[in-house]
Amino acid sequence: MRALVLAVVMVSMSVLSMGCSNVKELNYTPVRMDPDPARKKAKAVSSRLLEMSGVQGKVTEPGPSVSRCSEYGDDLFSTSHPWSVYGLTDDQVETGMANLRKALNENGWKITKDGKANSNAQSPEIYAENKTEQFAVQVTGLKDRGPVETMLNFSVVSACYRAASASALDGEY
Repeated sequence: MRALVLAVVMVSMSVLSMGCSNVKELNYTPVRMDPDPARKKAKAVSSRLLEMSGVQGKVTEPGPSVSRCSEYGDDLFSTSHPWSVYGLTDDQVETGMANLRKALNENGWKITKDGKANSNAQSPEIYAENKTEQFAVQVTGLKDRGPVETMLNFSVVSACYRAASASALDGEY
């Protein structure tokens, strides 16, 4: 799923391949930021998304991770924060998705897809991007269907940042 959301971010930010080199060029200037502040920013974006959903449940713990954007340069990276709020009822999932549809548009996000997932479950899903914050999100509402717990599943991905140096990314995950 992370790869899918990253692809959505890159397409939505109109990533272009230029020239004959193996390094692609971005159509935006990456913000200079090191991994720890970038993780904090991704976590803050995720927290705001949870608030926008208006639901309360248990939230998964793992924080944002860092991945190199090596196809664009050695010192570029993005953050990814897959997380869920679970222990919800089907009604809470519907309410959370409805709240997000309204709140995303009111908070600088542009919904690029609002429909059903291409799966047997046909779960509701929303894709949105915030060009000011340089983040994209995919939210899927998973209702009670046997072994899958009822939840809102979020995948938050940033655009590429430029680290102080390529070595600043060594050992980051």
